[in-house]
Amino acid sequence: MSMAGTKGLHAFSKKIKTDAGDYLLVLKRADLPFSDTEKKFGEELAGAFQVLYNGFKKDEHAAHYRTALLSSLMDVTIAQYLRHEHRRAFWSIQRLIQLLKNLSYQRYEGTPVTTGFIIYRHQLQKFRSACSSLDCTWKDFRPNVSISPGFFKSPLTYRLIDGLGTYFMSNINMRVTGMVKFGNYGVHDAVDRLTHRDTFALLKKAGKGAFAVDITFSSELEIMTCPDKIFIWRKGGWSLFDPSIFRSFLAGHLDANELELLILTLYSLSKIRHGTIVLICDQEALDLDKLKKGSVGGNDSISRLLIDQVKDLKISTLKESGQLIRILSSDGMTAFNKHGELIDTGFIIDTSKTPDLVVGGGRTTAASAASLFGKVIKVSEDGPIELYEKGRLVYTFG
Repeated sequence: MSMAGTKGLHAFSKKIKTDAGDYLLVLKRADLPFSDTEKKFGEELAGAFQVLYNGFKKDEHAAHYRTALLSSLMDVTIAQYLRHEHRRAFWSIQRLIQLLKNLSYQRYEGTPVTTGFIIYRHQLQKFRSACSSLDCTWKDFRPNVSISPGFFKSPLTYRLIDGLGTYFMSNINMRVTGMVKFGNYGVHDAVDRLTHRDTFALLKKAGKGAFAVDITFSSELEIMTCPDKIFIWRKGGWSLFDPSIFRSFLAGHLDANELELLILTLYSLSKIRHGTIVLICDQEALDLDKLKKGSVGGNDSISRLLIDQVKDLKISTLKESGQLIRILSSDGMTAFNKHGELIDTGFIIDTSKTPDLVVGGGRTTAASAASLFGKVIKVSEDGPIELYEKGRLVYTFG
């Protein structure tokens, strides 16, 4: 069952039946409603807790069982979520995830190991046809190879297959039937590559419940599910990157097309560990000069001339030219209006005008202060993405 939000508070609940009695899992969040994916994941979380709890019955080892339950709960939930309608696929999925987790700690000649798999749900021949309709090359493996503990014994498994432009192809039984290479990968801009444009396009043709998993160059796991959701294993914990949450936050404040491209770019910055602050101004003609303490470039005339070259351009135009990610990965704050047009970039907001909002480091304080004038998205240099409005933090990813 679920509970609707009241007075800005949103909640989701699910009853859990155990041998020791019934419990209620309740998830609460202010301001932003739970997405459909979050609700579905919450149901899986409750189911995983029920299974694990009922399996641990000896009172004399209760502390041991609680430790095992809490440390395994999210892994079990992820595997349950990914198995979709194929109930017997749980163990094979969990084994693959654990294998990639272990591999993520490995280095090869001083560089992080990266690799990737696309798990398709169609019959092999139908999936081959799907691949042929896209700009990608398929190579069969004869015989098929089982994903076993010794699968990554050879460095070629994570050098030739990098989880970027190339993937292993596997069925749900974790039999690798081949590899695929995306022909356009090197042509795409940085944002499209970092957000797996080709991978999601192929997943849409790979059958209901298909997913992809890779190890990134930051030694994190990404699990991609259609149409655009990404589960991230980062710093020993799982997070969900769900674009619908960001759409809900910015709805009515930013043009829908520009919003989509901004979301992708911000995830890209999180992935490559570049911090930024973006302000979507509420007012059409907000006088930023009254809010600015200065700019990163100071009074440098060249900086001002360069900013003038991109001022008033839309997010989509800047993204297409490759300038958007470079602008946002520079120091200072960047402001857009509701049409997605660049108002200014590289400026420093005067937080002395909002002394009650001094809540932490410089970037956090700046984000809180700026959110009095519109919606603010902050990306930290260590990866998390935060949403601010009316001087408050309302959501954190990662």
